[in-house]
Amino acid sequence: MSTTPVYKVLVKDSVDFSDAPKAEISCYKWTEGYTPYAFAQVIYVKDLGLALHMEAYESDPKRVYTTYNQPVYTDSCLEFFVNCNPEQPLYINFEMNANGAFLSALRPGRKGKQPIHELMSDLPAVMAKQYEDRWTVDAFFTLSQIKTLFGKDSFAEGDVLKGNFYKCGDETPIPHFGMWAPIDLESPDFHRPEFFGDLIIGAE
Repeated sequence: MSTTPVYKVLVKDSVDFSDAPKAEISCYKWTEGYTPYAFAQVIYVKDLGLALHMEAYESDPKRVYTTYNQPVYTDSCLEFFVNCNPEQPLYINFEMNANGAFLSALRPGRKGKQPIHELMSDLPAVMAKQYEDRWTVDAFFTLSQIKTLFGKDSFAEGDVLKGNFYKCGDETPIPHFGMWAPIDLESPDFHRPEFFGDLIIGAE
C-alpha cells in the first residue's frame, strides 16, 4: 500500500536553504537511459512568502526559451506544482528552464488553465544559475501573490500544502520525466494532483 510522501517546510526569518531538507526527484518513469540527479527545497519565510530552490545535475542543459510563458517544458526543465490552500481544488504549475524563463497557470488539472499573468501584475521572481556540473533555479512567491491565487495569505506550523517536484525535458536528446511523489500511471502526465505529496509547514 502506497503512502503519501511528506516534505517538511522549514520556517525561517530569511531566505536560507542551508539546513532545508532536499526533496529528491528520484522517481523516473516513462523513459529509460537518462535520470539526472535533481532536488528541490522549500522554506516559509515568516510574514513574507514561500521560497523555492531547485537543482539539476546537467552540465549542458537544453535552454532555448528566454521569456515568460514560452514552452520551457520542451527544454531541460525543473517544475514545482503546488496547491497552497487544499480547501480549494486549484494548483499552479510552475515550470522553469536554465535561462530562468518560466510558465505558470492556475488550474484544476491538465484542462481549464488560467495563466497567472491574467490574475496578477507582479509575477514571482525567478533566478537561474549555470555551474560546471549543474544548474539551479530560485523563485519566491509573496504572500500577496499566494493570496491572489489561493485565497490564503497566512500560514502556521502544521498547515499542509499539496504539491510535487519534477524534472523533465520533453524535447531534449533523451526525453525524461522525473518526480518526487510517484505518479502511478502508464503514460506521462504531471497534471495529476491526486498524486501530490504533503508539504507541511513546521520549524522542527
